[in-house]
Amino acid sequence: MGLHERWVLTSGADVPEGAVDAGAAPPAARVAELAEAGGVVLVTLESDEPEPDPGLLAAASVYAWLGARAFLVPGPQADAVRQVVDMVASIQGVRPPAAARRGLA
Repeated sequence: MGLHERWVLTSGADVPEGAVDAGAAPPAARVAELAEAGGVVLVTLESDEPEPDPGLLAAASVYAWLGARAFLVPGPQADAVRQVVDMVASIQGVRPPAAARRGLA
């Protein structure tokens, strides 16, 4: 497992070995505490929305920033959550951006 590897999982997917389940929409302090302990933290996010849910995406970004590395999400949310998790990793400097563009005006 890579040092900064992150997973976005849908129901039925295999959870990374040794992952600590923080539960469904856990308090931010709990996620930070578990992440500081050094393990892979799994957060479950739920939504009935067929389209990307802004609240779920916002929660995923906060949890990713705090150190959660595995996310269990509904199937329709998986692609959007993957983009959010990748963006947080890029902002933190642990992953290069997918596309680097420089705006010249």
